[in-house]
Amino acid sequence: MSTGLHVTAMNFVYALALYLALGCCVGAAFVTIGAGRVLPHPTPFTPTARRLLFPGAAALWPYVLIRWLRAAKSA
Repeated sequence: MSTGLHVTAMNFVYALALYLALGCCVGAAFVTIGAGRVLPHPTPFTPTARRLLFPGAAALWPYVLIRWLRAAKSA
C-alpha cells in the first residue's frame, strides 16, 4: 500500500472510531435520560426497550441529538 493511501485509510478508520465513540456516548445518554422526553407525552421505557433503542440511537446519533435538543428547547 502506498503511503498516501495508507494515511487516507488510517484517517478514515480514526474518523469512524470517533463517530462510533460519540454515537455510544450520545446513545447511552439518550436511552437513559432523553428517550422519554423526545416523545410528545412522557412515556416510560422498560430496560428491554432501552436496550433495543441503543444501537439505533448510537448509529444515528446526529439525528437523535438534534431531535433531543429541539425537544428540550420546546419544553
